Amino acid sequence: QVQLVESGGGLVQAGGSLRLSCAASGRILSTYGWFRQAPGKEREFVARIRWNGLSSLYADSVKGRFTISRDNAKNTVYLQMNSLKPEDTAVYYCAARDSDYDRVEYSYWGQGTQVTVSS
Repeated sequence: QVQLVESGGGLVQAGGSLRLSCAASGRILSTYGWFRQAPGKEREFVARIRWNGLSSLYADSVKGRFTISRDNAKNTVYLQMNSLKPEDTAVYYCAARDSDYDRVEYSYWGQGTQVTVSS
């Protein structure tokens, strides 16, 4: 019923930018987020947004560099990543949950898109 498909990953040099997209199909949920997982590391939270656009939240590691947004007309969530660092290298996943409460875990996930930042 709910499908999330990420795109926009790639290889960039440190200091560069990428814009990830998450195309959502099926019913639209309350909250969408981005997570990332580097090889050998735990999955970590990056950012999340309410579909109504009234609330956004970022991990400390990306504050001031990444921006999450959504386009209601296109049913798409974006992650604009600026000033990329090698430590940003990871597979980035789009996720969604049908709740505004941050205590509720995400129940839907995309397939991931690779972001590689070279030094």
